Amino acid sequence: MADSVAAGLADENETENEDKEREKRLFSGVKKTEKQAAASDLTETLGFYERKAKCKERKSNVSDLSLVRFISAELTRGYFLEHNEAKYTERRERVYTCLRIPKELEKLMMFGFFLCLDVFLYVFTLLPLRVLLALIRLLTLPCCGLSGSRILQPAQVCDVLKGFIMILCYFMMHYVDYSMMYHLIRGQSVIKLYIIYNMLEVADRLFSSFGQDILDALYWTATEPKERKRAHIGVIPHFFMAVLYVFLHAILIMVQATTLNVAFNSHNKSLLTIMMSNNFVEIKGSVFKKFEKNNLFQMSNSDIKERFTNYTLLLIVCLRNMEQFSWNPDHLWVLFPDVCMVIASEIAVDVVKHAFITKFNDITADVYSEYRASLAFDLVSSRQKNAYTDYSDSVSRRMGFIPLPLALLLIRVVTSSVKIQGSLSIVCVVLFYLGMITLKVLNSIVLLGKSCMYVKEANMEEKLFQNPPSAAPSRVSSRAHRTKHTREPPGDPAEEGMSASVTTQPTQRDDCPAPQIPTSESDQFLTTPDESEEKSLIQDDTELKHRAPKKDLLEIDRFTICGNRID
Repeated sequence: MADSVAAGLADENETENEDKEREKRLFSGVKKTEKQAAASDLTETLGFYERKAKCKERKSNVSDLSLVRFISAELTRGYFLEHNEAKYTERRERVYTCLRIPKELEKLMMFGFFLCLDVFLYVFTLLPLRVLLALIRLLTLPCCGLSGSRILQPAQVCDVLKGFIMILCYFMMHYVDYSMMYHLIRGQSVIKLYIIYNMLEVADRLFSSFGQDILDALYWTATEPKERKRAHIGVIPHFFMAVLYVFLHAILIMVQATTLNVAFNSHNKSLLTIMMSNNFVEIKGSVFKKFEKNNLFQMSNSDIKERFTNYTLLLIVCLRNMEQFSWNPDHLWVLFPDVCMVIASEIAVDVVKHAFITKFNDITADVYSEYRASLAFDLVSSRQKNAYTDYSDSVSRRMGFIPLPLALLLIRVVTSSVKIQGSLSIVCVVLFYLGMITLKVLNSIVLLGKSCMYVKEANMEEKLFQNPPSAAPSRVSSRAHRTKHTREPPGDPAEEGMSASVTTQPTQRDDCPAPQIPTSESDQFLTTPDESEEKSLIQDDTELKHRAPKKDLLEIDRFTICGNRID
């Protein structure tokens, strides 16, 4: 009985406990739902207020975008150039380079001008004396006997040939009437004369290019050793070719001088203005093209030659005009402004052209000192014992300046303009000739001293003792390829230690080894190369093609590559 009562009490307690737990669960669930509802209400209210704040900000930003605020922002906006320091430093260096170009260019031009003047004076002063000495040696040869294997030295043979060419061409020039040519050109229209003048400039460059080859062929044909097998047409045909070239080139320069004279004497100066504008057209044809150092060197040499030739043409024009006005000094001042205008336009065009070429091709102004050292090296090397050419010929090859036609024309104009009568006139001519010799000697001494200084500054002294470069394999004739090439013993090592004196006479080398064709390993074996060897040969060939354009300045003359428009 008691057990049943106890069990009933226990069941009631359990049911009460379960009811209490259910109530707690319900109460806790109600609280959670209330909290979640409150939280949801809170987020909704926060979102509402956030949207309101964003709308207010947008309204305030729209109100801030006013014209006054934009103008104030543009006026107070700043930036820092130092964030791109390298770019602006490079631009500043380009400006400094352009400012240095006129000074460095005129240094080169002045040095080259005096080089051309030295070569030009050589034709009037020392060349006649050298020809006279060679003829005296030739006439006294039966009395003195043969002292060596040669009757005349190679340099004397070349001097005699130059003298004979000048004498023959001078007599041929007497058949050309300058006055008739002047009136014939004066009767043409302005546009026709402008076209003729441009054609004459192109023809002058072509004549200079081919003419120096004709003269070099004549000199080598006349002085080639007898021991070698001669493959030429003879000295006499080469001599007549050289005479014909000098005569035609002199007539070409005479037509140029006559056209310029007509431009000076025209009433409205329109032809002179058109000719001067032709110089500015040269800027358009040169500035916007790719130039390397070697190409710029060729163009600089061409500008030096052109400037010297123009100065000589102006001298001829002044002489002809002074003769027409009976040497009245007042007329010289009439020509003076036009002469200064032509010279100033030539200098301005050269400065602008070189300044922009160096700017567009990233070439420094120091390159002109290298060009000056290369020209100085030619002068110094022509005074060495191992000299292989005359200095006048080296200048002709380097710059394309051939002095014989221009000197011939100047002699023709002077002899026709100045009349020599009486003993006093002869004395004046002799004094004038002695003055020219004095000027030539002083100019040569100063140039030689400056050249030695430039060569030392450029560290080119070691190249003075090197042997002259042999001919390239591509220029060897087909007959030379068919002959067998044998190796000869190298020259005497004592030649390497020869003195660097610039006043000693050049000595002849007893053994003159023929130029050797370079051989490779593939030439020694006649078997077909493997694939790997073939790939290596192709790779070497491509490398040689890429390296070929990189030539030394000393190996480049004015016409190594035709013209100055080289990519």
